[in-house]
Amino acid sequence: MKKMVWLIRIGIVAAAAVAGAAWWHAYQEKSRLKSASELTLYGNVEIRRVNLGFRTPGRIERFAFEEGDRVRRGDRIAVLDQKPALTRLASAKARLDSVSAILERLENGFRPQEINQARAKVDELHASLAFAEADYERNEQLVRTGGASASDFDKSLSVRDELKAKIVQAEENLRLMEEGYRHEDIAAARAQKAQAEAERAEAEIALADTELISPSDGVLLNRVEEVGAVIQNGQTIAILSLDTDVWVYVYVDEPDLGKLEPGRTVRIRTDSSEKVYTGQIGYISPEAEFTPKNVETEKLRTDLVYRVRIIAESPDQGLRQGMPVTVTIPIGGTDGTPGAAEPRGETEPEPTAGGAANGENAANGENAANEFHEE
Repeated sequence: MKKMVWLIRIGIVAAAAVAGAAWWHAYQEKSRLKSASELTLYGNVEIRRVNLGFRTPGRIERFAFEEGDRVRRGDRIAVLDQKPALTRLASAKARLDSVSAILERLENGFRPQEINQARAKVDELHASLAFAEADYERNEQLVRTGGASASDFDKSLSVRDELKAKIVQAEENLRLMEEGYRHEDIAAARAQKAQAEAERAEAEIALADTELISPSDGVLLNRVEEVGAVIQNGQTIAILSLDTDVWVYVYVDEPDLGKLEPGRTVRIRTDSSEKVYTGQIGYISPEAEFTPKNVETEKLRTDLVYRVRIIAESPDQGLRQGMPVTVTIPIGGTDGTPGAAEPRGETEPEPTAGGAANGENAANGENAANEFHEE
C-alpha cells in the first residue's frame, strides 16, 4: 500500500510538472508574438512653454496672476505704466488733426467770398484804368498845344501802364483762385496725412503693447520680474505652460527605425495612472542623437538612436512636464491602429485548471493499473 501511495504522489507531481511546462510554453509563445507585433519605447512628456514679454520697454505697473494660476487665452497678465504711451498717442492725434485740416482746405479750394473779392479787385482796376486812359489822352493833346508840360504827360502814361499791369496780375490771381490749389500741393498734403495716420496707428499699437495678453490657455509657471521693475522690449517677465500641443519624445534604435512612419497611432501610458492615452507619430529625426565618431562596424551602427516626437491626442492634467511614459507602437498592422497589429496566426491555448485535473486523473488511472498488474 505504501508503494502504491508513493506511485500516486509521483504521478501527481509529474502531471503538475507537465501542465506547468505546457502553460509556460504557451505564455512564452504569446509574449513572443505580442513583442513581434508591438514596439515598446520609453520617453518623457514635453509640454510647450512660452516666454512672455512686452514689445515695448517700460515699468511694470501691475501683475494680475500668481505663479501656478490658470490663465485663459485673452487674459491680461501684466500691464506697464501707460502714461508715456498715452502722451505719444495724444501728440499723434493732434498732428493728424492738423494735417487733415490743411488737406481739407486744399481740397475745398478758396471760399466764394474770397473769389468775389478778387473779382471786385479786377473791376476796380478796370475802372481806374478807364480814368487813367482819359487823363492820358487829355495830357497828350495839351502837350501838343503847349497847355501841359511833358512831365504831366509822362506821369499819366506811367499811371496808365501801371494799371494795365495790375489788371493782368489781378485777373491771373482770380483765375488761380477759381481753379483751386495745385494738384501737387494736394498730393503732398495727402501724403502728410497718411504719415500722420501711420504715426497714430503706431502710437495705438505702442499703447496696446503695454498690456501683456495670454496667447493661449495654460498655467503660469514663473514670474521672472515683479511690479516696479523697468524692463526692455523682448525681455522675459513670465513663463506660460500651454495646455495644448503636448508632445512625447521617445528614442528608437536604428534597427527599429524602419518600422515607424509619421501618422501611425500609438498608445501612451504613465506610471501614475491606468489611463491609456492615444497619440500619433508626428516627426522622426533624420539624424541620430548620439552618433559615434567612427561608425564602421555593424555593432556600432545598431547603437544609433533617433528621436521620435509623438503628439498626444486629447491630453489632460495627467500628462505633465518631464513625466516618464511608456509608448506602445503597433507594427504588425497596415492601418496603424492598435487592433490591426494583433497577429492572426494560431497560438497554443493557455492551460486551464480543468485540463490539469484531467491530466491528474489520467496519471492516477495509469498508476492504479500498474499497481494491480504487479500484485
